[in-house]
Amino acid sequence: MKLTVHERLIVPTLLPDKEDFLTLRILRKLKEDLSFTEEEHKKFKIKVEGQQIFWDPKSPAKDIEFGDIATKLITEKLKSMNEKKELTNDHISLYEKFVEKPN
Repeated sequence: MKLTVHERLIVPTLLPDKEDFLTLRILRKLKEDLSFTEEEHKKFKIKVEGQQIFWDPKSPAKDIEFGDIATKLITEKLKSMNEKKELTNDHISLYEKFVEKPN
């Protein structure tokens, strides 16, 4: 699934902190895949100022592979947030990609 820089920053906030050992290993690998390499930091002009992160808006999306377990956890979290009316504009594109997947 192609994710923008913004989406790559948001997905880790949707992942649980506590799980069983095998699931935590899957999530650790996913977090590594979502993170940015030194080359990407330079290429995308990523910089942190206080609590804000800035990047070149022309930065390309990256294809990230999500297995069944990670997809299920993210989908369930987004659905739960939707039911509780906790979604923000930051979540819209991810909700569309994970919950309202095109057939």
